[in-house]
Amino acid sequence: MRRASGGGKPAYVYELTPDAEDLFPKAYEPVLLRLLDVISERLGPEDSEALLRATGSSLAEGHIAPLEDTYARLEAAVNVFNELGGLAELEESGEALVIRGHSCPLAAVTPDHPNVCRMAETLITELAGVPVYERCDRGERPRCCFEVASSGGAEQK
Repeated sequence: MRRASGGGKPAYVYELTPDAEDLFPKAYEPVLLRLLDVISERLGPEDSEALLRATGSSLAEGHIAPLEDTYARLEAAVNVFNELGGLAELEESGEALVIRGHSCPLAAVTPDHPNVCRMAETLITELAGVPVYERCDRGERPRCCFEVASSGGAEQK
């Protein structure tokens, strides 16, 4: 994919095709899928989401950077997300800021458990210090997307 030129970022972003993606081992997939099934069955939707949000919070611990600038905190949050297997970047979309992923690190489980995106939403919100709202694409090729709340206090849609 060719990107518009922008200060120091690569001109191209490469991603694996679905066939190539299948070549990489994913031992976590069946275990995580079954674990999420059991959690959902035993806790129900509200408590399951609360547990996933608590996990996102826990993942953020130790990574929160004492930066004053919101944009710098958002970039730092994207870096932590990418260290966990994401492939995302911060971009401006009109007057809004969006964290757009080129893939999803949990694509194997999001079709059956879309609430795992709440874990990432909480992680990024805590790291950035501003609310972000999950707007992930859960189609054939799942991709993460998080809309950053405007400084005016945007509400979740």
